[in-house]
Amino acid sequence: MLTKQDLQQIESLGISEAMVEHQMEQHRKGFPYLKLQAAASIGNGIMVPTAKERDAFLAEWERYQAEGRKVVKFVPASGAASRMFKDLFAFLDAPYNEPTSAFEKEFFDNTKLFAFRKQLCKSCKADTQSSVCDLKAAGRYKEIVAHLLGEEGLNYGNLPKGLLLFHNYDDEPRTPLEEHLVEAALYAASNGEANVHFTVSHDHLQLFKDKVAEKAEKYEKAYNTRLNISFSEQKPSTDTLAVNPDNTPFRNEDGSLLFRPGGHGALIQNLNDVEGDVVFIKNIDNVVPDRLKADTVTYKKLLGGILVHLQKRAFAYLSMLDKGGCSRKQLDEMVHFLEEELCCKREGVSKLDDKALAEYLHKKLNRPMRVCGMVKNVGEPGGGPFLTYNEDGTVSLQILESSQIDSNNAEYVKAFKDGTHFNPVDLVCGIRDYSGKAFHLPDFVDHNTGFISSKSKNGKQLKALELPGLWNGAMSDWNTVFVEVPLSTFNPVKTVNDLLRPEHQ
Repeated sequence: MLTKQDLQQIESLGISEAMVEHQMEQHRKGFPYLKLQAAASIGNGIMVPTAKERDAFLAEWERYQAEGRKVVKFVPASGAASRMFKDLFAFLDAPYNEPTSAFEKEFFDNTKLFAFRKQLCKSCKADTQSSVCDLKAAGRYKEIVAHLLGEEGLNYGNLPKGLLLFHNYDDEPRTPLEEHLVEAALYAASNGEANVHFTVSHDHLQLFKDKVAEKAEKYEKAYNTRLNISFSEQKPSTDTLAVNPDNTPFRNEDGSLLFRPGGHGALIQNLNDVEGDVVFIKNIDNVVPDRLKADTVTYKKLLGGILVHLQKRAFAYLSMLDKGGCSRKQLDEMVHFLEEELCCKREGVSKLDDKALAEYLHKKLNRPMRVCGMVKNVGEPGGGPFLTYNEDGTVSLQILESSQIDSNNAEYVKAFKDGTHFNPVDLVCGIRDYSGKAFHLPDFVDHNTGFISSKSKNGKQLKALELPGLWNGAMSDWNTVFVEVPLSTFNPVKTVNDLLRPEHQ
């Protein structure tokens, strides 16, 4: 089915023929749904530290920072902002010229509140000799939107979210990129340095570099912290083959195969390349102005302290296991830690002899570890925390998306819908083992947790293969801990009007 030209194209992307054949097989077979035990909740997979515990964990993190360990803030930032402006693009194409929908009215009634208002006004004046207010008074609403979204103006319809002006300050407005630099200085610095890594699209890489060159020094001086900022792009070798509805390869008009980005799960490769002891992960659009950063900083440090505390215990047990000769009492203590602190359980463990139990414990403890913040469910779309069954018979904590759950299983659907908590993408990760060696993170991916979505190109339907999500199946075989964090730490911007919410003003 693959031609000589196909094989050359595949090789140029760094993808093996065997991987393409495997992807075609995945398209044919699909992916199995996960078997669930229950939605995680407080007391059943989600911990809520007491005030005393919280203080101890915060102190633990500050001691860790003082040790000079390398901490990295990892920010997926390749997302284009076009979806933020979906309603405004629709307005441009609408048969009417004045705001009609509730969304349109809210946008135009509040243009003065957006952080980009001065730039927008400047653009409009340069082209039309009229301010935004003048254009509104004259009913020329579509010209305002054209200047906001189009190349002749601010070009916000084509820029990444990370480079849009989100928040107003007395001196000048800030982009999400800048807010993440400030966050890094506030909770992820060590020895006077903070490391920030952004994953960006190739088309926007230079724009990000230019913004860093323009702004980084300002924040280094303000927070007396050296900022080490790096970038990476999603690797072409993680692209996946698109197929037709009959599972034959989808071809472009020139006859070449169509490969599509494999989703944020591809970033496990980028994360694997990061050199650090502890890595914070948070999406580019989840930022707030300085006046509201206190909770974010406190709870990031809290999650970091919990990670360090649990890592120390796991490392101590692994050292004991390596030396050998552990008593049954010591092994049982490790089982208790694995089951109660790391929420990883398997029936029949108590029946294993000492040698088999020691091997089981070593395998389960010697894995990457992540501590994930979870907020109370307020109906936001997205994933949630669950206790799920794994192929080896264990039950562990996983972050699931709705696509991973069998929609025909009423019990599972209800558990997902009625879950008490929601995943805000708020992770702190330990990616080195107890000897200081970096884990090879692709080894811990559950490749059966991808999914297939329906897309189209040039009017033709196609099936797209999504890799296991970065915080879903890509981290399936990690030790995972869920911690309740306040809703004030979760402030995503999905539409431009979200910037009008109090938390972004």
